Amino acid sequence: MLRVDGVPLHVLQEGAGPVVVLCGGLGMAWFDWEAVAALLAPDRTVVRFDRPGLGLSAPAPGPPTAAAEADRIAHVLDALGHAGPATVVGHSMAAFHAEAFARLHPHRCAGLVLADGSLAGPVRPVLPRAVRHAWAGGVAGAASAAGLPRALGPAGRRLVSRAGALGPHPAHPWERATYRTSRVVRACALENAAHPYQAAEVAALRPERALPPVPVTVLAAYGGGETPRELRWLERQRGLAAELGGRFVVAAPAGHLLMADAPHAVARAVREL
Repeated sequence: MLRVDGVPLHVLQEGAGPVVVLCGGLGMAWFDWEAVAALLAPDRTVVRFDRPGLGLSAPAPGPPTAAAEADRIAHVLDALGHAGPATVVGHSMAAFHAEAFARLHPHRCAGLVLADGSLAGPVRPVLPRAVRHAWAGGVAGAASAAGLPRALGPAGRRLVSRAGALGPHPAHPWERATYRTSRVVRACALENAAHPYQAAEVAALRPERALPPVPVTVLAAYGGGETPRELRWLERQRGLAAELGGRFVVAAPAGHLLMADAPHAVARAVREL
């Protein structure tokens, strides 16, 4: 446990070599990266941490933002004594955090892998950020008072995992202990509420802060289907790679949780940077 920006965070570091930070998507925990970390640790220093409220980390006092999460990555590296540049892997919503880190801390970034990343854009949320944050916190508080996290949290997590992955993946020993807490359920609700604002935040950051001249790989998950939705998603990921001047790579067969379905593809994308 490390205190970063006043919040006790659960941080793991393993391996030796160039530093790689693995950042999970909305509501995810350190153990979602187990397979990828095991592949990278022989020749990389692999850093994983739970964002506030998730996994084993303490909650944060305010709503999550892309800039704050970018700073958090930098401050975790500082706390571990890594002053040099690091490669950042951002999955799903954490692609916002990885890109913001590169733009706000350009000298700290050695490269980016955006793993089936969420797409930034000029989103115009209906509610002000503070209102939506308060609403999400209220809903999570009511659910906790009713005992729903303890009763349904682990089952909800498994449903999300099954929907996002193609293959069967056994539950991690810590999964039930973490997702049955009101702390984690509240953090998930707040991250979900913050998603459109972070998309708009990164879109606004792009013309203001240039991406440093580092290698970028956009790794898109593809399950092998030919539905318009799947093909449209691949094209949007290809467009993201073009916008960032990066390389477009498809991980197949893989669902959105490609770190579980295709850990070798993620590790290979890191090494090929």
